[in-house]
Amino acid sequence: MTALKIGELAARSGLTVRALHHYDSIGLLTPSARADSGYRLYSRDDVARLHQIQALRKFGMSLADIGTFLASPDAPFADIVAQQIDALNRQITQATTLREQLSQLQKQMSGGDKPALEDWLSTLEHMHLYEQYFSQDELRRLPFWQRDARRNQAWGTLVREVHEAMAHKLPTADPRAGALAQRWMRMLEQDTGGDPEFAWRMTSMLEQEDSAQRLTRITPELKQYVGEAFSEYRLALYAKYLNAEEVQHMREHGGRHFREWMELIVAVHKHIASGAPASDPTSQALACEWLRLFRLRVGDDPATLARIRTAHEREPALLQGTWVSAAMLDYIRAAAS
Repeated sequence: MTALKIGELAARSGLTVRALHHYDSIGLLTPSARADSGYRLYSRDDVARLHQIQALRKFGMSLADIGTFLASPDAPFADIVAQQIDALNRQITQATTLREQLSQLQKQMSGGDKPALEDWLSTLEHMHLYEQYFSQDELRRLPFWQRDARRNQAWGTLVREVHEAMAHKLPTADPRAGALAQRWMRMLEQDTGGDPEFAWRMTSMLEQEDSAQRLTRITPELKQYVGEAFSEYRLALYAKYLNAEEVQHMREHGGRHFREWMELIVAVHKHIASGAPASDPTSQALACEWLRLFRLRVGDDPATLARIRTAHEREPALLQGTWVSAAMLDYIRAAAS
């Protein structure tokens, strides 16, 4: 085969001259010879390389990945294929999600309902917001993602009731505020599948995204009100077993390390899910940190600690909405011992 000029190669390969110039400019396919007149010429080896480039492009590989692969004879082609499969899987997931959204809209319209444009746009905005914080696989694992209209209505009702309590200046220590907060935390724990990391991510989303506050009506002030009311609700349960001084100590110290507590609960939840035994050094380190934070909250008096343990045994409501289970506490005790 004689050497080919760029126009000839473009015509025979189905590419444009512009594409071949681009391949040359990025070092992917550089003509290896020149004619006396100065024209660049493509040799047999150059054409063979172009065939490789075109074949790899059909796999969906980027030009950068093709250049890396061809530059190294030992490049793991299987890894590159795996990357392409992952990319295709993401595209399939996105297409599936869109199909589900459109099917939901079609079902609503075929049932005689006419969704208002604002309602539909709000739904899409809501879904897009969550997709920034959770993968599609995680969203499928979240019970609230599949919840029906009654669940949405239940949340809407609860948000409205909390706003009304705040408007009427109902003290957070009032049992009615405590009941609202307990419902809130229990529903949130259920809707996150009992996974504290999901709850923590949702909290971050509400803190950082103005659109999340607008869509849910969950403002920072409402979050604070629910948090304080939930704390007072739990203190009222503890008060059945502790004296006034002990309860006051917990009130003063309970909220000081909230972020550390949540991060620790997330870490312990993940660690237990990994199957690590309580005797594992990491388990023991987590237990030590747990006990440190716990003593900062309740003090070091053994009698107080014993009474708190009794409260946990007799008041299962103390753990509801905390993402801490009795099994988790047993695990921490075993690791600490």
